[in-house]
Amino acid sequence: MDSETPGPRPHEVSVVVPVYGGERTLRAVVEELAPSTAGRTTPEGRTYRVTEVLLVHDCGPDRSDDVIRELAAEHDWVRAVWLSRNFGQHAATLAGIAASGGEWVATMDEDGQHDPEHLGALLDTAMTQQADVVYARPTNEPPHGALRNLASRSAKGLVHRLAKGAQAADFNSYRLVLGEVARSVAAYSGPGIYLDVAIAWVARRVVTCPVEMRGEGDRPSGYSMRSLVSHFWRLVLSSGTRPLRWVSALGAAAVVLAPVVALALIAGRAVGSWAVPGWTSTMILLMVATGILLFSLGVIAEYVGMAVNMAMGKPLYLPVRDPREGPLGRDRA
Repeated sequence: MDSETPGPRPHEVSVVVPVYGGERTLRAVVEELAPSTAGRTTPEGRTYRVTEVLLVHDCGPDRSDDVIRELAAEHDWVRAVWLSRNFGQHAATLAGIAASGGEWVATMDEDGQHDPEHLGALLDTAMTQQADVVYARPTNEPPHGALRNLASRSAKGLVHRLAKGAQAADFNSYRLVLGEVARSVAAYSGPGIYLDVAIAWVARRVVTCPVEMRGEGDRPSGYSMRSLVSHFWRLVLSSGTRPLRWVSALGAAAVVLAPVVALALIAGRAVGSWAVPGWTSTMILLMVATGILLFSLGVIAEYVGMAVNMAMGKPLYLPVRDPREGPLGRDRA
């Protein structure tokens, strides 16, 4: 008797939602995720299922904690993750990732901007392009105002030039990450790290998927100007040690140019171009001393950079399974 060949099993997705001020919006987000817990089909015909939704309470000012308790009591696939105090969105997201168990980890905001219907498109992109990480790329302008959007693009452009391998322009809180990569990042990352920079350290391939974002409704932004500046500064500090190496390069250039400038000053003194007594020797000493100081600071900066990378938890390597044995090899099976 012939038996039918079973198809590939559904991809299992854990959804992590950091919660700070979601009293009014969180229930709607969970209700939209509910149909996906029974199994869905992506636009390209792959099957997936949301196996758990982790709501990470980041000790916000409203009654989000009560809403989380109610949702956890109503749905066995909703899990609460409680933090001792407010640590910020990235730390809360990492806490949820560390507690997850799915083959894939999707991260979403609590305000309803991210439509769960796009999870299938993100998964299709990951499988088609064999990517560890897929960021949602908004096809419409973010609903934050022209000034904030301009500042965001400028900040990401700066970090893109500072951080080797990190495409800051693609960073988005709506992302799909291979589970073993996401949990390794959560294990290695140190305090103050910017989540997307840490992902760029270990991800083999990072791509984007076009997605239309929804509005925030009447919910005010949880970010003040002070928190946005702090967010940007953490992004810059997490981007790597390239600015420190610029100090080294500047010092080395000053040391190399010092003899050239000294010859020019001596020649000018010989032909009488510099009439002020002592000016030539002062400038030569200043040039040489400045070069030595900058070069010395650059050497120190290299040691500081090594310590910073260690403190942020940048791993030396990340062991993973054969990609063909993981979810990325599901189509071949």
